[in-house]
Amino acid sequence: MILIMKENLAVKVNGGTTTGEMHAATEVTADVHIITSGGVRIPANSAVLASASPVLESIIDRPRKHRSSDKTISILGVPDDAVSVFVQYLYSSKCSEEQMEKYGIHLLALSHVYLVPQLKQRCNKGLVERLTVENVVDVLQLARLCDAPDLYLKCMKMLSNNFKSVEQTEGWKFLQNHDPWLELDILQFIDEAELRKKRTRRHRQEQSLYLQLCEAMECLEHICTEGCTSVGPYDKEPGKNKGPCSKFSTCQGLQLLIKHFATCKRRVNGGCLRCKRMWQLLRLHSSICEQPDVCRVPLCRQFKLKAQQEKKGEDARWKLLVRKVISAKALSSLSLPKRKREEEPRLNLSHPGMRSFTL
Repeated sequence: MILIMKENLAVKVNGGTTTGEMHAATEVTADVHIITSGGVRIPANSAVLASASPVLESIIDRPRKHRSSDKTISILGVPDDAVSVFVQYLYSSKCSEEQMEKYGIHLLALSHVYLVPQLKQRCNKGLVERLTVENVVDVLQLARLCDAPDLYLKCMKMLSNNFKSVEQTEGWKFLQNHDPWLELDILQFIDEAELRKKRTRRHRQEQSLYLQLCEAMECLEHICTEGCTSVGPYDKEPGKNKGPCSKFSTCQGLQLLIKHFATCKRRVNGGCLRCKRMWQLLRLHSSICEQPDVCRVPLCRQFKLKAQQEKKGEDARWKLLVRKVISAKALSSLSLPKRKREEEPRLNLSHPGMRSFTL
């Protein structure tokens, strides 16, 4: 009998059930009445309510002082229609988008109080989709009270991304006057979010520099082993039957730096910044190279021997740079087939990071 009544009610709900229609659909088997704040009495079946909510089951099973009195359950503090939609959900496990639009906040509170997890999940999703600058503070407060962490985090992120607009809303002004602890939590979240963004940007910039240096090492070996358009090893004529390589943007800049390094008169006294960068690149290559005895890059073996002799006094920052470039090279070799050539980083020989590493 209960199942038949439940199905009948579900059909009427889909067509837009009113409180009167619900009463007509349930009055035959109703053995309990739900009382709203407005005094509306909604008839229901205790077995259906108990099967949908353990809290309602506990209320229904509670001993009554007067056996002859009507069995009633008071659901107060929310609009009458919201209670009707809540009872409808207990019967049909359905809630329309229009109902969620009107009563989503109230349904979340009811689903939390009466332990209806399916409805609570539905309300979390529905409220996330309907978050606005105007309602985000109210939804945030409710999410905290109703133990809805996903919804709470979504609200925090929206508030952080639109804080200047949220500051102008009535909800934020009310929060400042009545809930200073939550205001402090919000401000701390915003500060932490800004710090995370700064750390992420700094990390990306560093990784970009390491990838550029890794590419420069590859181009340096390519130039000193095979030669490119205008620079090559002493026993090969550069540019003969050779077109630009696949990393010519970086390779060309490195060739210009090598030409300058070969003819500069100031590098003897260490007065040329461009020559200093070339020394740094040659030293970095030597620190990474695993075959210095057969390597054709100039000064590779000399730098390697010097590093071995001065191992104890080696600069910690330089060692860290070497490890980072080696790590970037390993990651680059794994991800290279998936990256487009035009998206690969290009070496910026005037990058401020290049000037921060001294011999």
